[in-house]
Amino acid sequence: MKKLITLLSLVAIFVVLSAGVSGCKKKTEPVTPSSPNTAQETVSAVTEQTTCPVMGGAINKDIFTEYKGKKVYFCCTDCKAEFEKNPEKYISKLPQFAK
Repeated sequence: MKKLITLLSLVAIFVVLSAGVSGCKKKTEPVTPSSPNTAQETVSAVTEQTTCPVMGGAINKDIFTEYKGKKVYFCCTDCKAEFEKNPEKYISKLPQFAK
């Protein structure tokens, strides 16, 4: 009985720790586009956002907000919320706002 309680306690601790760690994490390096064939594709590849401005991970095109008329993509909803608190903090990381 004591072993069963100990085992259940360990499983509960593992579940709690796993849930806490599974939040927004930095993802693997984004895939870079293959070499473009035309000048238009070159411009598009340079200005296309591929990384989350908050965590630096690969973006999810389903998670975005519009800022100054341009879409900004994120890796997760937590990063979107963080960006919306202070967008200017992340503008320098976004190719669509490069001058």
